[in-house]
Amino acid sequence: MAKQFNDTNFKEEVLGSKTPVLVDFYADWCGPCKMMGPIIEELATEYEGKATIGKLNVDESVSTAQAYKVMSIPTMILFKDGQAVDKAVGAITKAELTEKINKAL
Repeated sequence: MAKQFNDTNFKEEVLGSKTPVLVDFYADWCGPCKMMGPIIEELATEYEGKATIGKLNVDESVSTAQAYKVMSIPTMILFKDGQAVDKAVGAITKAELTEKINKAL
């Protein structure tokens, strides 16, 4: 199951992670975000123990979304060793996300 990130746990859960972390910046009202939801859940299961896959609601965690200049959603940012190393904006395929995650492993 995908982790839920927010302004409170982001530093510890994402920036402090020993494994790569893919964060899906989304909102409940966003159509393309809803399309990405099942893909994010599948990836969370497939990469369990190797990478962390999670979601951050931009309406509830505004300061984190602003800090990473998230202007459009969905935006997926891949973090490794506390740094943003890759980014995708808009709905993309599972294969494209898998490729990004595998590069960071």
